[in-house]
Amino acid sequence: MFVDPRTPSHAVPSKFSAFLTLLSVVFAVPSKDPAPEVKESINPPRGWTLRSAAPSHHTIELRIGLPQPDFPVLEKHLYEVSDPFHERYGQHLTKAEVEALVAPHQESIDAVSEWLATHGIGESDIQRSPARDWVTIKVPITLAEKMLDTTYHVWTHDASGDSIVRTTSYSLPKHLHPHIDVIQPTTMFARFKGYKSTIHDIDRSPSLPAFTGDSTNSGAVIDPSCNTTITISCLRQLYSVPSDFTPSAHVGNSVGITGYLEQFANRQDLQSFYADQKPQAVGSTFNFVSVKGGLNDQNASNAGVEANLDVQFAFGLSFPVNSTFFSTAGRPPFIPDIGTPTDTNEPYTDWLDFILAQEKPPLAISTSYGDDEQSPKASPDGLVQDLPSLVHCEFKIPSDGGVGDGDDNPATQTCLTNDGKNQTKFIPGFPASCPFVTAVGGTEFIEPEIGVFFSGGGFSNFFARPSYQDKAVGKFLSALPKGTFEGLFNPNGRAIPDVAAQGERFRVFVGGQVVSVAGTSASSPAFTGIVALLNDVRLRAGQPPLGFLNPLLYTIPEGFNDITIGNNPGCGTEGFNATTGWDAVTGLGTPNFSKLRDLVIRK
Repeated sequence: MFVDPRTPSHAVPSKFSAFLTLLSVVFAVPSKDPAPEVKESINPPRGWTLRSAAPSHHTIELRIGLPQPDFPVLEKHLYEVSDPFHERYGQHLTKAEVEALVAPHQESIDAVSEWLATHGIGESDIQRSPARDWVTIKVPITLAEKMLDTTYHVWTHDASGDSIVRTTSYSLPKHLHPHIDVIQPTTMFARFKGYKSTIHDIDRSPSLPAFTGDSTNSGAVIDPSCNTTITISCLRQLYSVPSDFTPSAHVGNSVGITGYLEQFANRQDLQSFYADQKPQAVGSTFNFVSVKGGLNDQNASNAGVEANLDVQFAFGLSFPVNSTFFSTAGRPPFIPDIGTPTDTNEPYTDWLDFILAQEKPPLAISTSYGDDEQSPKASPDGLVQDLPSLVHCEFKIPSDGGVGDGDDNPATQTCLTNDGKNQTKFIPGFPASCPFVTAVGGTEFIEPEIGVFFSGGGFSNFFARPSYQDKAVGKFLSALPKGTFEGLFNPNGRAIPDVAAQGERFRVFVGGQVVSVAGTSASSPAFTGIVALLNDVRLRAGQPPLGFLNPLLYTIPEGFNDITIGNNPGCGTEGFNATTGWDAVTGLGTPNFSKLRDLVIRK
C-alpha cells in the first residue's frame, strides 16, 4: 500500500500510523545532504568595487523567500477587484484572504525549518511573516557563509562611496531549491536613494504676485505666481479642485508617507507650512509610526527636505484626512567597523514586512525612494510579490532621472547594463517599473504645463507590459518613427510613468526656512493627495476606496490633462517626447479632479 506522507494521520488506518511516521521522517530529513548546488550567480556589478572580506564580527539579517504557489490566483483577484468593468470591482480582499493566497505549502515551511535546524537555528530564532512566506534570521557572517556555501565581501559603490556586504553567488542543497525562491541580502546590489532633484534656492523673504486670473490647458484659472512657486493653492487650482471642496475626517479615509534614510518630518515646520498655505490646518498634525526602530528627530537642524516635502504637500492637500508618517530605520552606507556590526541598509523590505502585517494600512501611500531597475536585479527579490498584497491601498512611486540611470545630470549618465555585457540601454527605475504600483512623472509651468526634463519614463527590461496598458501604450509605440531608439528599450515592457504632477519649485519649510524643491519626489505626494480626495468622494458615497488604481486610470483618460510638450533626455539622447495621449514622459497626464470625481463615483 502506498501512503502519501502528506496525508493527515487521522485519514490513515491505525496499523499504518507507525509506518507513516517513519516515512515522514525519512522523506523530510535526508540522512545526508547532497553537495550544494548554485542557486543564484551574477557577474560583478558595474560601478561597484570589491574592497575586502566581510568582517568576522559582522551580523547579517537574512530574508528567505518561500514559493507562493497561489500567487497567480492572488494576481487574478487583484485585477478583478481593480477592473472597473468587472462585477467584483471594489470588492477588496481582506488581509486574511491575501495571506491565504500567498502562503507557501507546508512541505516548504518544513523543509526550510529542518535545514535551519541543522545549523543550530531553532524556531525561537526565526521571524516569520504573517503568511509564513518569508523567514528572517540574524546570523554571524561566518554562519551565513557556511549555510550558503559562499564568501561575503564588502563592496563599495564607486560614485557615492556607499558600502554594502554582498556576494555574487550562493548555493543550497539541491532538495531545497524547490522550497526557496530567494535569499537576501546576497546578490542584490541596490543603492536605495531618494528621487529628489535639487534644492534650487533659499527664499527668506518670499513675495507672491497678485492673482490675475490666467488659465491653463486644464481649463482652470491659475494664479500666475504658480509659474515660479508651487503651493497647495496652486495644485488645487491647476488640478481643478473646487475651492469649496473639503474632504471628511470621519469616513475612514487615510493617507501615508514613507520615510527612510534618516529623513525626519518636522512638526514645527509643518505648522509653519500650514500657517503659510493651509491656515485651517494649523494645530493639526500627523500620526507617527516607527518601523524597526525608525526615529523622527524633531531637532530643527535634522529636519529632512524629502520628508518635509512629502508630508507637507500630501497632508496639506488631503487635510483633514487621517495621515501617517512611517519612519523606517536603516540606511546605506554600511561602515564595517566595530561600532556597526549589523548591516541595516535594507529598509525598503523592512517597511514592506511591517505594512503587510497591518490590518488597515493607509488607503493611499506615497514613497519617494527607489533605485535603478537593474540594481535589484532581474527579479527584485520578492518585492514584486509583496506589492500586490497591498490590495486595500494604492502605492505611489515617483519616476525620476529621464530615460537614464537615475543620475539627475544627463551628461554624467552611463546607461550601461550591469550584467557583464556593458550594453547601452535606457534604465528605468524600480519600484516604478513594477506593474502593481502607480508611477508618477513630473511636469512644470502652468501656461502651458509641460513635461519636466527629469521625468523618468520608458519601458521595463524585466516586467512585461500589463494588459491594462495595451491600448494606450500600443498607440504611443505605433506612432514612434521606425527605428527610434532601436535596441535601447524593450517595447514589450511595463511602460512608465502612469500619470504625472508638478515636480518643480515646491515651496517647502525646512528647519524654519523656506526652500524651493524639485523632483518627482514632489510629484508623487502631490498626486497622492489628489487620490486621497478621490477616496473621500467614494467613501462619502458609501463605496469602497479605489485600491489599486492603474486598471481604472487607463479606462478614463478623459480625467487627465493631456501634456503634449516636453521630453526626458538621457543616455546621450533627447529621450521620449510628450505627445497626445499616453507618453513615456508624463503618462496619461496630470489629474483633473473635477472630472475624475464624477468618473470614479460612477465606477
